[in-house]
Amino acid sequence: MKIMIVTDMEGCAGILNHDDWVMPTGRHYDKGVRLLTQETNAAIAGFFDGGAAHVQVLDGHGKGGIDPELLDERATLQRGRHPGGFMGELDGSFAGLAFVGQHAKAGTPFSHITHTQWFNYIDLSINGISIGEYGQCALVAMERGVPTIFAAGELALTEEASGLTPGVVTVAVKRGLLPDGLEHLDAQQYRAAKLGAVHSSPTLTRRLIREGAKRAAEKLKAQRGSFAYPDLKGPYIRKARFRRDGDTGAWEAHDRHETSLTAVIEMEYTPVK
Repeated sequence: MKIMIVTDMEGCAGILNHDDWVMPTGRHYDKGVRLLTQETNAAIAGFFDGGAAHVQVLDGHGKGGIDPELLDERATLQRGRHPGGFMGELDGSFAGLAFVGQHAKAGTPFSHITHTQWFNYIDLSINGISIGEYGQCALVAMERGVPTIFAAGELALTEEASGLTPGVVTVAVKRGLLPDGLEHLDAQQYRAAKLGAVHSSPTLTRRLIREGAKRAAEKLKAQRGSFAYPDLKGPYIRKARFRRDGDTGAWEAHDRHETSLTAVIEMEYTPVK
């Protein structure tokens, strides 16, 4: 049983803000990398506890978030471009997809360091279903026949995951304190607007993640059909709305692909005239 873990940083317990903790220029970036790698190791251990034979970690944080020297030696680490494009290594040989350190999508109330890709997004949707980074990865997995089985991150992300991918096992590690409804803000203002949260202890978090990953692996072996996806069929229509960002005004994009979710997710944005 092979499992792929997609990692991000902003959804980890102890990651207190964006600029200090998840950017290489930040004063606590090295500590943030260690926190993420430790949460990832907890998930790796849990999956092996539950019967996994192989775990591959896809470092999904833009600037990188995994320390290879600290990573559990039983796992492999993927980073960098793949000839197959977005999530290119994920194929039918994987039994399940998992997430660690994931944050909620742009516009989510009571989320922390809220964004999709970057802070200029207002919303992203496919066939009317609003998605963020979690949703983009999960829908690619759906198209490739791989169930999404586990998601660890902030509370708002676990609620997002349960709504989009019913049956997924979740572990919440912190909760955001601030509402949203902030479409009037520009990208830099939005970047600074959602930084309040209550965090669980990283030590407790790692124990809960290991336990949750074990449950997910055992559930996958016993009840693979209990993991579900939304009923989406082509043509696939992607719509995106963006907020003001520097000298660039607010704008929208619409794109369409007749047959492939992966293709529509990977497409360049076509601005609405």
